[in-house]
Amino acid sequence: MAGLLVAGSIALDSLRGGRIREELGGSALYFALAASRLVPVSMVAPVGRDAEDRVRALLARHPRIDAGGLDVLDAPTYRWFADAREGRNLDLGSQDSIYDVWRPRLPPGFRGWAFVGSMRPDQQLRIVRHLAGCGLLAADAMCSYVVQAPVLVHRLLRLVDWYFCNDEELAALGGDDPERFRARWGLKGLVVKHGPGGATAYTEGAVVHVPTRARRVEDTTGAGDALAAGMLAHWMRHGGGPGHLRQALEVGSELAALAISALGVRALDGPEAGPGPPLPAVLGDG
Repeated sequence: MAGLLVAGSIALDSLRGGRIREELGGSALYFALAASRLVPVSMVAPVGRDAEDRVRALLARHPRIDAGGLDVLDAPTYRWFADAREGRNLDLGSQDSIYDVWRPRLPPGFRGWAFVGSMRPDQQLRIVRHLAGCGLLAADAMCSYVVQAPVLVHRLLRLVDWYFCNDEELAALGGDDPERFRARWGLKGLVVKHGPGGATAYTEGAVVHVPTRARRVEDTTGAGDALAAGMLAHWMRHGGGPGHLRQALEVGSELAALAISALGVRALDGPEAGPGPPLPAVLGDG
């Protein structure tokens, strides 16, 4: 089985210090919505019955998302708490008991490209171990989990091809120099997200930086997932060669800009969620 797969969270987010509550989100949803603008994507994620109807209604509007790996569980949907500081979200922790009962249903023998979104590190590591050996395996960091369980994150770093993190997460993992960090853990690639400063990809052969494409910033939640989705989906479509890396990262930056132009997943959900910045011509090529 080939194609693009995301395994991650579905969340009910509490944002801006609790002034916004129960906002639909999660790494799997953000990534799937962004990537499906370019390619079909399969999603593996858990959701509680308290959010099932909302999630199914959203997914019904996006037929290029295969939700066969969606597990509806008798447990509270994952909750994430954040406040906004200086144009970024400050991670205030989560309620993640759903991971105690979730057993991800991953396709056997998957050989496509996979992104393992931020989630509790024990589950993230379990999924990465299952997907090891696929065409390209990438994973994302989450600051509170990096601080709580660095040993598990270090084990994960040994297994993935690409790793996505922001400056704070990189520092928490002891990465004072991104290129040395990439080499230390044997990564083929490392993407460091700088918020308003754009994003930088580090590989053995090159360092590629792209500026932010943001035109309006309403909510930065999910920006990193959208960036990874655009980059991986576009790069996969073009064979994953080094000559297409810069354009792939630029597409990711455009989708991140779209994601943050409205609250939650609303901009990525489509025109019915309200106006957002226009998609660039590059998103329709190939």
